Amino acid sequence: MTHCWVTLGTLSLGWVLFTCAAPAPETVDGTDWYDAVQLGIQGKGWGDTSTPYTRFPERAKDTVPEPVWKLSQHSAGLFVRFRTEAPTIRAAHRVTALSNLPHMTLVGTSGLDLYAKDPQGVWRWAGISKPTAVCCTNTLLDGVSKTLHDYTLYLPLYTGTAALTVGVPAGSHFEALPPESAAKPVVYYGTSIAHGASASRPGMAYTAILSRRLGVTVINLGFSGNGRMEPALADLLAEIDAAVYVLDCLPNMTVALVAERVEPFVRRLRAARPDTPVVLVDGRPFTNSWLKPDAHEWKNRAYRTAFDSLTADGFKALSFVDGTLLFGDDGEGATDGSHPSDLGMIRQADILTPVLRDVLK
Repeated sequence: MTHCWVTLGTLSLGWVLFTCAAPAPETVDGTDWYDAVQLGIQGKGWGDTSTPYTRFPERAKDTVPEPVWKLSQHSAGLFVRFRTEAPTIRAAHRVTALSNLPHMTLVGTSGLDLYAKDPQGVWRWAGISKPTAVCCTNTLLDGVSKTLHDYTLYLPLYTGTAALTVGVPAGSHFEALPPESAAKPVVYYGTSIAHGASASRPGMAYTAILSRRLGVTVINLGFSGNGRMEPALADLLAEIDAAVYVLDCLPNMTVALVAERVEPFVRRLRAARPDTPVVLVDGRPFTNSWLKPDAHEWKNRAYRTAFDSLTADGFKALSFVDGTLLFGDDGEGATDGSHPSDLGMIRQADILTPVLRDVLK
């Protein structure tokens, strides 16, 4: 028997331990294939999602804006964990569509990204899939010494996953792994930047980097072009018994929306979760803003005003992260001026890691 962990966010129970049967493979032509659903899809805030590979519960379809619902069907931030001694790791993966974004790779939008834990306990990159069609079988890693290793396999950022099986040579030791920590998750609500644009591969999204660094689950609730702090989103976030809520929606909001929605959103969230810390992340400037005026300046001022108003009202455990250097100060942290490159993702994680580590303490 192995331990299977699930999160029952809809019941506000946090992480709950269950005992279940070890995953059983289907053996085909000398390969044991394990269904990812049987391994347990991690990084989710709800157990009653529309499919095992999506981010929102089915009932949210009637309460959130339609674009948010459609984007919630992307598997951004989801992953599976397993331990094996296998010298070769394969994956059979089917997506709902190949997502061709001009500022991202196909691996980032539609592929798989494998990490392994080294002997010092550090997660390090191990391999990727190379999607060329909606259904592909790829060798992710080959030639590994026959030693037990822990693996994390990240799902695509900008499309939906329809099916996933992990394959190892028949007879290899293979087991599902629970989350690294039983601690409450970090819930990260934001825009395309949190969604994962423009990471070269899923494991380079800064929410994934933060999760590896902090050793806790980070639930990715980034919605490309649609992080706008609607009341329904506050209600959904509040269903998750989180260690901290990170709100990073400024790039998708106007000055008027900031004035209209930020304070009510935080108040609504805090009314449901009075003791949970909230971190407000300021907007980043475009990386070519040294050449032309940056409209974000006015939104940033309005955002800071909302934060100051909340703290003046006595809100505790409320933090503010200055966004000026989220991508660095050399203009090299983005692909298109707006969305971070891998370098920009690392720089954001560098700024947010100590903030969240302090909050989590």
